[in-house]
Amino acid sequence: MSLDRTDIEKIAWLARLSIAGDDIPNYARDLSNILDLVKQLSAIGTANVKPMAHPLEITARLREDKITEVNQREHFQKIAPAVDNGHYLVPKVIE
Repeated sequence: MSLDRTDIEKIAWLARLSIAGDDIPNYARDLSNILDLVKQLSAIGTANVKPMAHPLEITARLREDKITEVNQREHFQKIAPAVDNGHYLVPKVIE
């Protein structure tokens, strides 16, 4: 697919991008190459390809779920600017 100057200007307008006039031919060439590659990839048959979560057949090692930190809630609430009934109070930001 070959894009021309008007296509690039319209794409730039839709994306709210400012492109210098002398850069438009480079954008047209690069975007045309990308669209040609997408067209080639679309032509490849993938009906018999099994979806994969990872290219290697490995399983993730899971760590033991154990507490590693000391509870410091009381300490942090003592130094907080505003606390009410165990909750941190913050300024209202949306009216």
